[in-house]
Amino acid sequence: MGSATRLAFSVLLITCSSGAILGHTQTQTCVLYSYSSYSSSVEGRGNISGVEICSGQKDKRQHCFATWRNTSGQVTVVKQGCWLDDPSCYDRRECVERKESPDVFFCCCEGSLCNQKFFYLPNSNHTPPLPPTNIPLTLRPPVVTALMYSLLPIMAVATIVLLSFWMYRHHKLAYPPVLVPTQEPGPLPPSPVLGQKPLQLLELKARGRFGCVWKAQLLSEHVAVKIFPAQERQSWQNEFEIFSLSGMRHENLLQFLGAEKRGSELQTELWLVTAYHHKGSLTDHLKANILSWSELCRIAQSMSRGLAYLHEDIPAYKPAIAHRDFKSKNVLLKSDLTACIADFGLALRFEAGKSPGDAHGQVGTRRYMAPEVLEGAINFQRDAFLRIDMYAVGLVLWELASRCKAADGPVDEYLLPFEEEAGQHPSLEDMQEVVVYKKLRPTIRECWQKHAGLALLCETMEECWDHEAEARLSAGCVEERVVQMQQQQSSVTAHEEIVTVVTMVTNVDYPPKESSL
Repeated sequence: MGSATRLAFSVLLITCSSGAILGHTQTQTCVLYSYSSYSSSVEGRGNISGVEICSGQKDKRQHCFATWRNTSGQVTVVKQGCWLDDPSCYDRRECVERKESPDVFFCCCEGSLCNQKFFYLPNSNHTPPLPPTNIPLTLRPPVVTALMYSLLPIMAVATIVLLSFWMYRHHKLAYPPVLVPTQEPGPLPPSPVLGQKPLQLLELKARGRFGCVWKAQLLSEHVAVKIFPAQERQSWQNEFEIFSLSGMRHENLLQFLGAEKRGSELQTELWLVTAYHHKGSLTDHLKANILSWSELCRIAQSMSRGLAYLHEDIPAYKPAIAHRDFKSKNVLLKSDLTACIADFGLALRFEAGKSPGDAHGQVGTRRYMAPEVLEGAINFQRDAFLRIDMYAVGLVLWELASRCKAADGPVDEYLLPFEEEAGQHPSLEDMQEVVVYKKLRPTIRECWQKHAGLALLCETMEECWDHEAEARLSAGCVEERVVQMQQQQSSVTAHEEIVTVVTMVTNVDYPPKESSL
């Protein structure tokens, strides 16, 4: 072979391999399908929803995926479509599931419409593939096959380089797309989602002291994933154990779905998977929205109901639990504006004959700390910890009142409790000065007292944040007060409407009677 021929062949190889590598970032198409209740089998599913065009960032690769179930030989497609950049899908030209007996079959591949046909080939045997469609398999031409195998070493080296660079830049997302129950600290509670896949992180929603919260996708529904770094293992463990207690299912407590360990030993991350609520926290909602009187009552009643249930000791079913970091940031809002309580990383449970665990006193968020916590003078008994929660409830009720338009007066911009008195980032000493020594509380506006419902709410919040812990209301009592507030305001409104009607009638000027003569 002459030097010119060798040069031409080398250029051909480099061009082909470069095209193969660069082709990963180009737009491709995938079969798009979502399960419908009207389709009971693959043959009977009717028409495919269509073809989806996949596109993404230049440094990302696009794949196609398919998920399906096999129930007693009956294959049912769950979902097909585009899949984000995932190392486990690299250079797969066929959509093949190789795991042994999964609950839900999942495969991903690269190449346009490569998910139109998918197979199950477990590693342990060589069972013939189960084609889920009646479209015949198109064989590759021999020339294409020979060229592919000749380029395989170059493509493998290029793929390793690209994969190493991608993992260096995006190591936070380099996780297998399978939701697997952790082996520590013990068996997880039964959950219908733990055996399903894929689970994929979508958007970072919040960062906190102990980790961050992501919006994620599990098949066709959104979930929340709270990720703890390895050094915050104790907080993850405590929240996992609280969620795992019997009796923790309640409409006003955040729904728990599962827990996991992810990553390698050097970069272990601990995950908690919960329900996702798109409205976010009460803090975020109050920053952007003004509340009506009915909305305030709905949030306050459901929030106090959830805390009352958390505090309740139900023998042989559920122990009393103190939250210890109650604040508007840890109250989430559902789509109907009812509340559910979240974040149990500092929670304590009180079971008969057992230690409540690490009962270190000065924990929580400084601006929501009760006077006895700021002083370090806590009585380490169950009721003392529950009363600490109730102090914070009074502050959250004040936040609700400050953003309510029911009173005849201006609605101020949202402020955190004590933001006027101690600033946005108060130190422990700042809060001690304001709350303990000066005994200040957030300002109650004069116009609130002129509204029957808000006046009772003001009385309730003052009894919650009382300096004497024993004088504070219970969560159950707060819930009853909110119901009473609604009834009282309704009666006042009805009375005002009657007075208005009577006034209108008495002020009518009747025309003089005409003479019949």
